[in-house]
Amino acid sequence: MEDYILREIDRIGEMLQHIARRLGLLKDNPPDYSLTDVKEEFDRENLPFDLDEVLRQENPVWYLVEVEKLSDHGLETMIEIIFHSDMDEARKQALLSDALAYLDGKGYFSFRLHSLCCD
Repeated sequence: MEDYILREIDRIGEMLQHIARRLGLLKDNPPDYSLTDVKEEFDRENLPFDLDEVLRQENPVWYLVEVEKLSDHGLETMIEIIFHSDMDEARKQALLSDALAYLDGKGYFSFRLHSLCCD
């Protein structure tokens, strides 16, 4: 129960940060990455999957959650990192839409990802 309460406190903090950014009260925007930077960071951290393999999938979100068993929070974080990369804009939007549909369908509301779709 304590873990759940701490996660919810973190999510409320994230929500407040996104609201403050939207209102112009916070100016610190996440950095932009090249997809190569993202891949190098994933390799350096020894993540259990290959980013190139994930992105080659017809439905990367499904692949991450069903095959790689990525948690909801992990999916949210990964999509946010990819969203701030230099990947093709249409591809980023498609990944974001798929992730939002998946998470929303589970009842997991992601303030982070919803704030990206409205920027």
